Amino acid sequence: MTHTGMMPDPGRNGAQAAPGSRSARRRQSRGRQRRPRRTLTITVAIIAVVAIAAGVVVYKRSTKSPGPLPVHLPAATGSYLGVNMKGVPASYAGVTSFTSAIGASPDLVMYYSGWYVPFPVKFADTAASNGAVPLVQMDPDNIKPSEIGEIASGKYDGYLSAYAEAVRAYHHPVIMSFGHEMNGTWSPWSYGHMSPTDFVNDWRHIVNLFRALGADNVTWLWTVNIINNAESSTGQIPNPEPWWPGSAYVNWVGIDGYYLKPNWQFAPLFGPTIGAIRLFTHDPIIIAETGATTTAGQPGKISDLFEGIQSYGLLGFVYYDNTNSIGQAFGLDGPAAVAAFRKGASTYHRPT
Repeated sequence: MTHTGMMPDPGRNGAQAAPGSRSARRRQSRGRQRRPRRTLTITVAIIAVVAIAAGVVVYKRSTKSPGPLPVHLPAATGSYLGVNMKGVPASYAGVTSFTSAIGASPDLVMYYSGWYVPFPVKFADTAASNGAVPLVQMDPDNIKPSEIGEIASGKYDGYLSAYAEAVRAYHHPVIMSFGHEMNGTWSPWSYGHMSPTDFVNDWRHIVNLFRALGADNVTWLWTVNIINNAESSTGQIPNPEPWWPGSAYVNWVGIDGYYLKPNWQFAPLFGPTIGAIRLFTHDPIIIAETGATTTAGQPGKISDLFEGIQSYGLLGFVYYDNTNSIGQAFGLDGPAAVAAFRKGASTYHRPT
């Protein structure tokens, strides 16, 4: 079937749900890691040769950390490079390897956090010392689906208060998202399982609680799946507007979407969702979860991704350098893919 840009993301039951989505991620939120991917093993010598061949010899972004970013993150177009790696937040080793490979320090390190999981202070400190911001996808996956709507009633305020106080004490910036991809069909808090009204009430309650406890170092990221009107086993993934909490409760908007086939391009993949979101908010947008399979043609897709961010005036993106639960691998695979990423990263400036 010809790609029209309206397909959902990869990972659920062989369909096109996001690799970081519910069924693909639940193991990590409970401390279980994803299926191991092929480790990116590229020597310094090979990287140097590839960089020279690609004409990338001077980088505007350094692998040396300039220190933590400001608490109130600037909304600068084409500034944010993020990554999700196997082992985060238990270990920062994968991020260090990714940094060496791409020749630039990521600004954001994203991970998935289950309900009742505390804020990982040690990981956050390591991220800050490397100039990165923790991006927490907090999902209510360890409570009964019937009780998710009770978050707004204060039933889980003990857990949320402890989390907010730990974030406040951290002092550096943290990006928080709750119940991501709620317009998908695969999670207890998503389309067909929980009403948009209950989701909005939960979201507002969490934001209000964090603010009341003085956790003002949080950037609130509302993360949606790309919309899909085509036939698929996951069904239609609708416009996310019914789940919109309002600009008073959101700082940035995140969109999840992946390159799975050679003919897929940024504009048809992300454009319809960006257009739909722009009808109800002008908050800054970041691609919160993305990647390309090797069969899609990684080098070309990575270049297309960097170009798309600039052409649409988005903040940047988080690359899913990982393998999902059904074996789809998105890790940078080979010198050409690494060279494309290094070249794109050289055009980014650290947000200041």
